[in-house]
Amino acid sequence: MVIVTQLRLGTTAGRATLAAAVIASGMAFLDTTIVNVALPAIGDELSAKLSGLQWTVTGYTLTLAAFVLLGGALGDRHGRRRIFLIGVGWFTLASIGCGFAPTIEVLILARLLQGVGAALLTPGSMAIIQSSFAPEHRSRAIGAWSGLSGVATAVGPFLGGWLIDVLNWRAVFFLNVPLAIAVFWLGRHTPESRNPLVRHTRFDVAGAVLGALGLAGLTYALIATPEVGFSSPQVWAGFAVGISCLISFVAVERRRSRPGVGISDREGRPRIVAMMPVGLFGSRTFSLLNAYTVVVYAAMGGLLFFLAIQLQTVAGYSALEAGLATLPMTLLLLVGSGRSAALAARIGPRLQLVLGGVFGAAGSLMLLAVDQETVYWRDVLPGAIVFGLGMVSHVAPLTASVLSAVDDAHAGVASGINNAAARAASLLAVAGLPMIVGLAGAAYANPEAFDSGYHQAVWWCAGAMAIGAVLAMFLRSPRLGRFRTRRAPA
Repeated sequence: MVIVTQLRLGTTAGRATLAAAVIASGMAFLDTTIVNVALPAIGDELSAKLSGLQWTVTGYTLTLAAFVLLGGALGDRHGRRRIFLIGVGWFTLASIGCGFAPTIEVLILARLLQGVGAALLTPGSMAIIQSSFAPEHRSRAIGAWSGLSGVATAVGPFLGGWLIDVLNWRAVFFLNVPLAIAVFWLGRHTPESRNPLVRHTRFDVAGAVLGALGLAGLTYALIATPEVGFSSPQVWAGFAVGISCLISFVAVERRRSRPGVGISDREGRPRIVAMMPVGLFGSRTFSLLNAYTVVVYAAMGGLLFFLAIQLQTVAGYSALEAGLATLPMTLLLLVGSGRSAALAARIGPRLQLVLGGVFGAAGSLMLLAVDQETVYWRDVLPGAIVFGLGMVSHVAPLTASVLSAVDDAHAGVASGINNAAARAASLLAVAGLPMIVGLAGAAYANPEAFDSGYHQAVWWCAGAMAIGAVLAMFLRSPRLGRFRTRRAPA
């Protein structure tokens, strides 16, 4: 049973709690996209290769994906509000480190630390809403959170471009400081919640380490391959470490996902509880939703990474113009996410998730028109609108569906699993797509070389979106709030 304060949207505490969750998660989501538009400027000032730019993106996503499950578990045990605010503080300090980074190596290190802070705050922001708002206000609150957080993701390139053109790329990171101050001020009204069932348990340190090493090994191998070749010993070592650690992670989580939360082991010590309870995947709905998350967020992460560079390197856009090019996505999310969440609550999420994949695939293919002779109204705007419609269709319903597919007691863990799936997918897409399309070194600054790689990458992203649409067809579609697994072990 979860300790719950029944907040309502019309109250001061309800509005402040929702605003704090939106701003904080918006910071974390913003930094997954805002940096993309800054990559050419970062590469130029810090003399970085394409691999350095990839690590600037994937370093953040790596630690976010690796530790977001632990962040959800920490919140369930020690208090979601407490861990949430600790994450905001950590994230802000790391952002300041990014802003002052003198070399690409220091920037990558700061980005790794920034991802840890994001892993602490992100699952807490969703779990706070799920566990604190009254049931009749919960869908609306989740819809508002999803839409506004999605706007933060989409507005990143525009805001980043403006800051880069007016100031420089370092301002992108310093932006988080005033946002964090606002979160701490609003957080005074946020109620504490936790899961008492995990109070007397130990953390799954081995699971966290194995997950982090697995993703790190694969990321290193994928990024290093274009530079040193697939036959290089360090590439094979990276793949070996990554695959073996991920297999071990699954084995450890399966062994620890036994019934009886809080029961001591044979030596009388509190039992270690799995970071990723495999019992949650006994729900067909939960499993399909996370598979959908993987393919769709891989496509989104890959497309936004390549598009931001394509617009600047090949089409000749400034950083601000490149950011403005994707503004229609932001506006569509702002206007449509609340309505999308409300519709999914009435009819179930399946139709909207299918349309999200279909529109995402179509929008991606339309963006193949971006090249050296790009005309915005003809070659960029139509694709941005259609891709944005896809985001409107799936962002809010997907978030609400994942949380509705599990018991409230597992809200923190479930949100952590879904966030890990989304971030890991984006991470591996950004790490792997340049290898697949044959880009390396300073190719991001070579219009002819990058244009060829961009067009190949967009086809891959469109294919992933289409797979997402197919997966969504297999979902049962009851109303949100009625998805439930069997009582899953923690």
